[in-house]
Amino acid sequence: MFWMQRRIWMALFALVLVLLALVYLPRADSGESPANAGRLSAKGDILSLEKISQKARSYKPGEILEVELEKKHGRYIYEVEILDAASQVWELKLDAKSGQLLKMEQDD
Repeated sequence: MFWMQRRIWMALFALVLVLLALVYLPRADSGESPANAGRLSAKGDILSLEKISQKARSYKPGEILEVELEKKHGRYIYEVEILDAASQVWELKLDAKSGQLLKMEQDD
């Protein structure tokens, strides 16, 4: 009886640990919040949305569909989706501090 109760408690404890990990560990696909982006921009750590939009359009003219700020490997990256004149969607990755183009590819 004691061993059965102990196994149940250990299983519950393991379940709680897994749930906590799912809630609190950062996800690879999660972007930065708009509030955090605003603070980073105000401090000069990243370019503003307006400036990054101008930079992105200078690399690929078109209509901006989406802009997302992410932190990857300790570096802030803007991911910008642009719809060009030929109705093709492009994904640009730009360094958030300098606006330098890191990668550009046609989105599927």
